[in-house]
Amino acid sequence: MDLGIAGKRALVCASSKGLGRGCAEALAAAGVELVMNARGAEALESAAADIRAAYGVPVMAVAADITDETGRQRVLDTVGTVDILVTNAGGPPPGMWTDWDRDDFMMALDANMLTPIALMKALVPGMMDRGWGRVVNITSQSVKAPIAVLGLSNSARAGLTGYVAGTSRQVAPHGVTINNLLPGIHATDRADALDKGVAEGEGISLEEAQARRAATIPARRYGTPAEFGATCAFLCSQHAGFIVGQNILLDGGAVNTVL
Repeated sequence: MDLGIAGKRALVCASSKGLGRGCAEALAAAGVELVMNARGAEALESAAADIRAAYGVPVMAVAADITDETGRQRVLDTVGTVDILVTNAGGPPPGMWTDWDRDDFMMALDANMLTPIALMKALVPGMMDRGWGRVVNITSQSVKAPIAVLGLSNSARAGLTGYVAGTSRQVAPHGVTINNLLPGIHATDRADALDKGVAEGEGISLEEAQARRAATIPARRYGTPAEFGATCAFLCSQHAGFIVGQNILLDGGAVNTVL
């Protein structure tokens, strides 16, 4: 399918690996020019070089912590005009509700709620002026089905979801859509870290921890960054202009819900 976005320009955050890279690759395959961002310069430059070589599109790499105000401003000063924004940041660490204090919550809010809001406020007005734009926020399945040990993530991402619900309806008349992608477990470093925590806590092997988690997913496997990226690219396409303010699960059926 021709997504109709060749020549558009996208900022994809946290895109040196994992789900962010999956989104960057899928957009590049559709002919989209990329501005890739991540904290680690070496991994980011390597990913950008791979994508340039594979897809033949212009790729700019901006190493900065997107969750830090100074780093975020450096990215915004560099990117200029973009048509597509994919927000993404690593989730806060797991724990128990008794573990977290105000500083922990503020860090989670800064990374997983206030950063995407700041990026939207900076870049969506230009999209509105031009009459076209796409925003995809990578959040979590925990927005629909909270995960007890991820209370920091549950809280921050739920706040972002509420913000998007109202904002998306306000910008839609200007040709701009905002939607959220809610990943379940995918084969990424984040999943490895969570599985290692379970393995260490229960005294089992990493492979056993992974097998146990996969058994709880109706698809009986983890998702892949490539299939996640393909869904992101479709939401950014010319064909998705009537999808507004939605929270789309990519979880292999793990969340058992009707709506």
